[in-house]
Amino acid sequence: MIITKVTGIGDPFVLADDGTYYLYATSAADGFKVWTSKDLINWEENGKCYKNSPWGEGCFWAPEAYKYKGKYYLLFTATWKKNHSRRIGLAVSDSPLGPFKDIKDGPLFDEGYSAIDATFLFDDDGKNYIYYVRECVENIIDGRNTSEIYGAEISADLTMLLTKPVLISTPSGFEKKMNWDWPINEGPVVVKHNQKYYLNYSADGYTSRNYCVCCAESDNPLGGFKKYDDNPILKYKENEFSGPGHNSIFKGFDGNLYTSFHIHTDYEHPSGDRTVCFARVEFDDTGKMKIVL
Repeated sequence: MIITKVTGIGDPFVLADDGTYYLYATSAADGFKVWTSKDLINWEENGKCYKNSPWGEGCFWAPEAYKYKGKYYLLFTATWKKNHSRRIGLAVSDSPLGPFKDIKDGPLFDEGYSAIDATFLFDDDGKNYIYYVRECVENIIDGRNTSEIYGAEISADLTMLLTKPVLISTPSGFEKKMNWDWPINEGPVVVKHNQKYYLNYSADGYTSRNYCVCCAESDNPLGGFKKYDDNPILKYKENEFSGPGHNSIFKGFDGNLYTSFHIHTDYEHPSGDRTVCFARVEFDDTGKMKIVL
């Protein structure tokens, strides 16, 4: 496990491109900063890659950057000026350092409710998928604010949903009984390995010491995800680190899979000040995902 010196962030995401790692994170009130590294240990801040949103007024959260068809795309959350409710945005640039400019003058899509924490899956059959969270602030289930994960197929140009979003994951089991008052499934990432789809997601609240990463598997990118009986696969370690969560997965230049995630910068005082970490991702002989600390 690598604990970096990049602090004051949340929701880290890494793009590995042409010998350089690019780190994006929840990091500014009016946009997103970007950092670069050659080794995942030493990071240089390169200023803001996105700012001056034409439609967002705050809550710039959970950026993810992708190289796709010769361009770089930044997927993110922001509060929509139109109704003060959060939505997903998409911006494009010729460089991973930005500046990223929105492809629309508003959100990427609008399903009529608060949506956060979007992520893409570019499948090997040529289809593309987007996953996001129906946020708890506008989603009441059995009298409790609840965050759930949805998924849909998206067009080749990434501008339009091709299918109606479907429920992928809702809090269940121990996830309904954690310290946070509201049941949470958030921060999704979906990867494909040996024809299986693996969903990582976070449970509990991000300021909770017990914020954690869980895993579910499916044969279908848009349904049938079965959660591991022994979840979480990444959790708090007493006297070592607190609140590990909102992870992403990427392939390192050494050929290995890695996950980025955040922990609380101050172990004794968990808060929104978080630190970027990395760990190896492996699959055992049965195909089960493991995070190696």
